[in-house]
Amino acid sequence: MAAAGRDPGDVYRRIGVRPIIHGAGSTTRLGGTRTRPEALEAMTAAAGVLVDMTELNEKAGEVLARITGAEAGFVSSGSAGGLVLQAAACIAGNDPVKMKRLPDTEGMKNEIIIQNTHRFPYDQAYRTAGAKLVDIGDSKRTHPWELEGAINERTAAVAYLISPFTNRRALSLTQVCEIAHAHNVPVIVDAASTLPPRVNLTRFVEQGPDMVIFSGGKGVRGPQGTGILCGRKDLIDAAAAHANPNQFLGRPMKVAKEEIIGLITALEIFVEEDEEAENRRYNEMCRKVVDALAEVPGLDVTVKFDDYDYLTPHAVVHFQRSWRGRSPDEIAAALEAGDPPIHLNALGPPEDLAVDPLNLQEDELEVLIRRFREELLG
Repeated sequence: MAAAGRDPGDVYRRIGVRPIIHGAGSTTRLGGTRTRPEALEAMTAAAGVLVDMTELNEKAGEVLARITGAEAGFVSSGSAGGLVLQAAACIAGNDPVKMKRLPDTEGMKNEIIIQNTHRFPYDQAYRTAGAKLVDIGDSKRTHPWELEGAINERTAAVAYLISPFTNRRALSLTQVCEIAHAHNVPVIVDAASTLPPRVNLTRFVEQGPDMVIFSGGKGVRGPQGTGILCGRKDLIDAAAAHANPNQFLGRPMKVAKEEIIGLITALEIFVEEDEEAENRRYNEMCRKVVDALAEVPGLDVTVKFDDYDYLTPHAVVHFQRSWRGRSPDEIAAALEAGDPPIHLNALGPPEDLAVDPLNLQEDELEVLIRRFREELLG
């Protein structure tokens, strides 16, 4: 906690790092999210006490299982660390001979099937455990027969991505589970960026996959280096066997005792919060952006909030064909080059820039709006 009257950004400035205004959501490369004060307090307390890490992992996993409705849970080192453990568990199980060989998977079931519409930068985490990715479908859609035809005696799992702006013509999670389970093949899900809404904590588990990973940072606002891995007990137990404090593939992806306590604290608060009130506050912040920019010629500025791409309210600035100014990329680059640097959400169509209020404080929002107007009109 910062001392009274002291700017918390000074801890970064003293080593030459500039604090930013983060209007891009919960992007990891921009620091993730602001950790909850309650989580930080719990972490400070936990840091001064020593415990058996295996026991802590087990008890924390019970909390995750209770909250997600899964059979078991495990705190991983972020979502990407959870993906590595998913793959390791499906390939080597908890067989110490196979576990010790990873990432050498010669002779094991080592193929993970993934739809081309679901390829994403972090699927390299599966290959870290020695998996070979098998692509199915094309850039637009996947047919059920393509998944059926790809499953064979070497198939370890089917991977599934749930994320904003993912192609909705992919096979549904329910379809994938039905086909994969008919062949006794587990389904592993990356749902890192889908909280809130809070219902997703149980919604995806209920659709039948065998392992699901969520970020412990992002919307939960726990420690950024944690992940919520939940699912089938035998696979979660296998994932835990690969991880710290055990001396296998997952040992380098260590989660500290205080981070585990910080995540549990943040998650328990997260699920009890008033989501409707939270979204009203986000909507009000977005309306300020709309009111400030709506009359700029060539722009269509709206608040978007849906079940697929904008899971919380966003102020979306669409650059119409009539726009005569600099491109969205140029505007975004100019904002990032300023002082303080301002980052916007640019994950949507190339004609759009969006303001995600998740990490914005009211004074920062005012600066963002002023600077955005200046770059648009300058």
